[in-house]
Amino acid sequence: MKFLEKYNFNKEEIACFLNNSPKRLIDAIKENKKLVSENISYLKDLGVTNYRKIFLEYYDMFLMDHSNFVSIFSKYEPEDLIEKLNKNFKIIEYL
Repeated sequence: MKFLEKYNFNKEEIACFLNNSPKRLIDAIKENKKLVSENISYLKDLGVTNYRKIFLEYYDMFLMDHSNFVSIFSKYEPEDLIEKLNKNFKIIEYL
């Protein structure tokens, strides 16, 4: 999971994630780190500042095909979406 450090995840966040996530999902993330990286980068590049919290809470979502991942967010006005996600990342459940 060292690849997460590239996205400013600290060692404590990564350790906590590894200790509290199902092994099957951790293995899937490791096997698909290119896809996961692409989806993390998308949120980060979009301007979502709390993308790390979103990943740590909704990590399974980052295994979604990149085009499907993007389509979830592209339905909304970018500035509005970014503002709402930055205020309360849990609204992602309703997108």
